[in-house]
Amino acid sequence: MPLYKLADFDPNYRDTFGGDDIIGLGLYTEGGVKVGSVGDVLVDADGRFRYLVIDTQYNFSSKRILLPIGLSQIDYNQQRVYVDGLSKEQVQSLPVYKDDMIVDYDYEEQVRKAYRPISSDVPYNRDTYNYQQDASLYNLNEQNHQTFKLYEERLIANKNRIKTGEVAVGKHIETETARVSVPLERERVVIERVNPTDAGTAVNPSELQFQQGEVARIEIYEETPEIRKEAYVREEVHVRKVVDRETIEAQETIRREELDIDTQGDLPRIQNDVTPNDRV
Repeated sequence: MPLYKLADFDPNYRDTFGGDDIIGLGLYTEGGVKVGSVGDVLVDADGRFRYLVIDTQYNFSSKRILLPIGLSQIDYNQQRVYVDGLSKEQVQSLPVYKDDMIVDYDYEEQVRKAYRPISSDVPYNRDTYNYQQDASLYNLNEQNHQTFKLYEERLIANKNRIKTGEVAVGKHIETETARVSVPLERERVVIERVNPTDAGTAVNPSELQFQQGEVARIEIYEETPEIRKEAYVREEVHVRKVVDRETIEAQETIRREELDIDTQGDLPRIQNDVTPNDRV
């Protein structure tokens, strides 16, 4: 049963855990005493956590050991890992773990013996061994401390501003023939010859004054049209934009995960209500 370092097994494990990282968290006892920190994680071929690599700190001495995952409780909210019973004597009896070593069955047996109850007399065989034989060491995390993330889909409404058209406002010149009527006056001379009222009456020759070259002058005028053009403001055009608003309703099918709990036997069921943003 080969074991792999977490980053070697899944280089993007932080994304898998939603950004959380167990490596680097402090290791504390149930009483709140810090006894070390998590240096790495060993997983099996299925990606299941099997061991936490712990850098222990006891009485100013340090030692790198393996801690079966079932003996730990991970609290991401407090950025801590709690250990269920890790004594100084256990640390001293555990073999040293080195990063470049291969963890084989014999090494794991040395680790398991340090954590197994003294009264345990179950026979173990390297050819038939299964982690389920040490459920208290490996399965406790899966039973009591595994984090399930329940996902749901939401509709996200965004707006994109796109160009739907363009209005160009300009002006051009149109021509037409305009007509205007101008009344004109023109003078003319009318010469009439009429019979005098005193025709036939004799005139005294001494009273007559005949004059040579007498001329009567009359000035004659006429009106001529004067046509000119004037430009004036006919109308003003104001150009502006207005925004019409409307609400568009979209419909889509979204999914949400709900937790299914299946128990066997007459077991008490305790369920703590948490908000969707709370960590399990």
